[in-house]
Amino acid sequence: MNFDEALSYLLSLGHETLTIKLGLRNTETLLAALGDPHKEFPSVQIAGTNGKGSTAVVLDSICRAAGIRTGIFTSPHLISITERIRIGGEQISETLFANLTGRVGTTAEELIKQGRLDTLPTFFEHVTAIALLAFREAKVELAILETGLGGRLDSTTAARADIVAITPVAMDHQEYLGDTLCEIAAEKAAIIHPGVIAVIAPQDEVVREVIVRQCERTGVVPRFTTRELPDSYRNISIGLRGRHQIVNVSTAIALAEALRERGFAISRAAIVRGVETAKHPGRLELWEGQPEFLFDGAHNPAAAQALRDYLDEFITQPITMIFAAMKDKALAEMAATLFPKANELILTGLDNPRAATAEALMSAVPVNFDKARLRLASSAQEAVQLAKELTPADGLVCVTGSLYLIGAIQEALEAGRAQTSCP
Repeated sequence: MNFDEALSYLLSLGHETLTIKLGLRNTETLLAALGDPHKEFPSVQIAGTNGKGSTAVVLDSICRAAGIRTGIFTSPHLISITERIRIGGEQISETLFANLTGRVGTTAEELIKQGRLDTLPTFFEHVTAIALLAFREAKVELAILETGLGGRLDSTTAARADIVAITPVAMDHQEYLGDTLCEIAAEKAAIIHPGVIAVIAPQDEVVREVIVRQCERTGVVPRFTTRELPDSYRNISIGLRGRHQIVNVSTAIALAEALRERGFAISRAAIVRGVETAKHPGRLELWEGQPEFLFDGAHNPAAAQALRDYLDEFITQPITMIFAAMKDKALAEMAATLFPKANELILTGLDNPRAATAEALMSAVPVNFDKARLRLASSAQEAVQLAKELTPADGLVCVTGSLYLIGAIQEALEAGRAQTSCP
C-alpha cells in the first residue's frame, strides 16, 4: 500500500466527523489485536473545547527541550494527514504512514472476519491506532494525545493516559456531546479516572463543579491552573500569539511539572525554552508578505472572541477577512464577533460535506454590515485572488472560521508561489 492508496482507504471509511461512532470497544479491540502498543509508553491526554491543541504542542516543545523523545497526536490536519503524527517534532513520512495504515487496515478487516468487530473502525479510530503503533515502533518515551471529540468515548481515551488535562470547556459539538454546558463538561471530565494526575485549566463555575464531582468519584485531587503564568515563569516570552495562550501555557507548565513527579527530568530551563519556541500552525499563525496573512482556526464563539481580542489589541492595519465554517457551528454569533473588524469580507465554500453553504454564510452576516464590502468566492483559489486584489500591500488578510479553510487557503498560496517561482 502506497500513500495515495492509504489515504483512499481511510477516506473510504467516511468523513471523520460525519461517521463518528463514539465508543471505546472498536479501538480497544483493534489495539489489542495490534499488541496493545499504547502500553509500551506513558501518555498525557488533553481534552477540552478550546486550547487543547496549543497546550499539547507547548508540552511537546517543553519535553523535546528536555531531551525527551516524544510522540504527539493532534487533529485535524491542515494539508497532509501526516501532520497529525509527529515523533521528535517531525511528522512521520508518507511511506511509514502508508505502511502502518496497511497493517492497521488488514488487522481491522481480519477482526471483522473473526466476528470480533461488527463494523470496521472509523477514520479517527484507524488514525489513532496508526499513531500509537508509530509511537511504539519509534520507541517514544512519552505520547501526548489531543482528544478528538469529547473524552468519555473518544478513541484516544483507550490509551488510558497516566496524566490528563482539561482545557477551557465551551459550547461546541452539541449534536454529539449534549445540549448543555454541564453535559459537555461531563463528557470531557470522564477522562479523569483513578490514579491519574488531573490538570484543570480555568473554567466556568458550572464546568468546574462537574469536573470536581468527577474527581471526587475517582479519588483524584484536581490541580487547577489560573489565567496567569506561575510566579516563577511570569517574565518568559511565549512563542504562540494571543493573550489566550497564557492559559494554555500555564496548563502545559503544570503538565510538565506533573511529568517531573512521574520521573521525567524536566528542568526550569527546558520549560522556558519549550514555551518560547513552541509553534502551532493555523493558530494565530502569521505569514509575512505584501499583504500579510494571519491564520486562525477559530470555529466556535469562544475562539472567535479570542481572535477578536487579538485583532483589537494588536492589529492596526486594514483587514480583509476570508471566512468559511461548518454548517453545524454558531455562525451568527461568530459573525457578530468577527465581521465588524473586516474592512473587506470574503465568504467562501469548502470541499467538505459539513461546510456551510454560501446562503447560510450570507444569512449570518449582521444586518448592519455594509454589503458593499462583502464578496463571495466559489473556491479557496478565488478567495486568495480576491483578497490580494482588495488588500493594500501594508494590509492584513485574516483567514478564519475553520481549520479546513486554513488548509485550503495555505495550499492555494503555496500553489501560487510554485507557479511564480523560477525553475
